[in-house]
Order: sequence, then structure tokens, then C-alpha cells
Amino acid sequence: MLSTGLSQGAVPRLERPGPLRERVYETLLELITTRALSPGQHLVESELAGHLGVSRQPVREALQRLNTEGWVDLRPAQGAFVHEPTEQEADQLLSVRTLLEAEAARLAAAGSGSAGVAALEKLCEKGERAVADDDPDLAVAANAEFHAKVMELAGNVVLAGLAGQVDRRVRWYYQPVARQRGTQSWIEHRALIAAISARDEKAATEVMRAHTEHTRATCHRRENG
Repeated sequence: MLSTGLSQGAVPRLERPGPLRERVYETLLELITTRALSPGQHLVESELAGHLGVSRQPVREALQRLNTEGWVDLRPAQGAFVHEPTEQEADQLLSVRTLLEAEAARLAAAGSGSAGVAALEKLCEKGERAVADDDPDLAVAANAEFHAKVMELAGNVVLAGLAGQVDRRVRWYYQPVARQRGTQSWIEHRALIAAISARDEKAATEVMRAHTEHTRATCHRRENG
């Protein structure tokens, strides 16, 4: 175990061909999003480079980019650290998410057919199994897939683009509360599927707004608990 907190073999070594700089960036971002690299953790260039099987240069460039995007904090004379989100940051992001997701739910109810509903049901089953198996990582992934499918069914490219900008941060904030939300989250997803299936735009909007607000409230309780 290195000081990065990653065990040997936990991260696949990157192959040389292809846009290496981009792949290093995407790998580090995914490790941060899934909290394999936790908030506040010190990121040592040489150790990360060793894990990934690359030189320090693409790691340094990736950390600089992640710093610009708010995922990493570069501290003078100290180095790089995974950013620790404040309660205000989380609250602002989840507020925006509520607006986007509620509109996506309305549009999905207005235009989705049986195939779309079936796809949502399949993803809901996946999430319910993850909760039953006490697998929060899979539950978070399934939750992201479910919401992405609702956004896809909305059929609004601009809305989807905006949602895509906040998706990874939502996953990042949601990870610690996945167990707390547990079964209730997927009960709410079932209610959303029912509203979309019934083409009830008002109900779909209200269910999604309540669903995202419940997640937001859970995050608040965790921060203040």
C-alpha cells in the first residue's frame, strides 16, 4: 500500500498507444469520483506515475487540469490534494441537479414509449440487487445509469449536455450517502417509472424533484451529523 492509498494492482497500468495525457486524466478523475482517492488525500506524482506505468509528466499535467476543474487542490510547497467539497458546494450543485432532473423527468413522461420504460425497469432492478447485496459502489453506478437513461429519454440535447457537466460531481457527492439512501432511493425510482409509464408529466416532475431533494437532505444530514 502506497501513501496514495491505492493497493498494488488496484489501478490498471495504461498502455502506451493513444492519447496518454487524456487517459491519465480520465483515470485519475474516475478514481476521485469513486473515492478510491478520497477527499483531502495527498497525491504524490511519482507514486501515481508508478501505479499507472507512465512518466511523471502526464500525471503532472493531469493534476494541473484537475486543479483547474476543482477536483484537486495544488498547495504551494505541499503538493496536490484531492479537493474536499464544502457543504455549500454540494448544496449548490444538487440544487442545479434538481432543476435539470425534474425537467428531464417531465420530458421523459411526455415522450417515452414502452422500450424506454422497460430500460428504466431493468436499471432499477440492477440497483435493487446492489442494495440487497450491500454493494454501494454498484448502487452508485446503477443510480447514475438510471438518471442518465431518464435524461436520454427526455430527448433534449442541450439539457443532456448541462446534466453531463454535473454528473460526475453528483456521483462524487452521492457515494458517501448511498447506503443511507438505500432501498428508499429505489422505491422513489419505481414511483418515477410509474409516472413516466403513465405519461403523467406533472407526477413525474414532482416525483423526481422530491427524489433529488431527499438526496440533498441526506447529504446535509451527513455533513452536519
